Amino acid sequence: MYKRILVPIDGSTTAQRALEYALAMARESHAELIPVYVVDIPMVSYEAPGFDPSIVRDALLQTGEQLKNEASAAMRRDNIKGTPRVVEVDKPGGNVPERILEEARATHCDVVVMGTHGRRGVKRLMLGSVAEQFTRMSCCPVLLVPGNFESAGATQGAADHQTKQVLL
Repeated sequence: MYKRILVPIDGSTTAQRALEYALAMARESHAELIPVYVVDIPMVSYEAPGFDPSIVRDALLQTGEQLKNEASAAMRRDNIKGTPRVVEVDKPGGNVPERILEEARATHCDVVVMGTHGRRGVKRLMLGSVAEQFTRMSCCPVLLVPGNFESAGATQGAADHQTKQVLL
């Protein structure tokens, strides 16, 4: 069904659930899995007097490498092909959803699996939603894995899970 599955990872529980779901999908469809971590240095790092933004960048790159290694280990464990990636936004305070879109296009993925926190009201307004922004601009189907997704079920058939699929 799918040949290439992209899954953004960021170390959150929700992203981990999306990765587990993407692993199950890749196993079932013998697809290539492409976990991607996006390094985005907040603008405030550049605006603080005397602060070196390279410290933040280095820490984020280190986190990305750690998550990339964890994703690689999970993929080896499940005998899934693919290459996890660590990428950076083009400019400070860049747009993470746009960078994920660039990766989706560059890798010719068939579907993107993303975690969503399901925030509502003021929290959503204040914090925004990478998943929502990406879904609006996506070039392929997007499978959103809600924050209340039961991770224990990730080893069962992918069709058995409660998810929201948005086809664009």
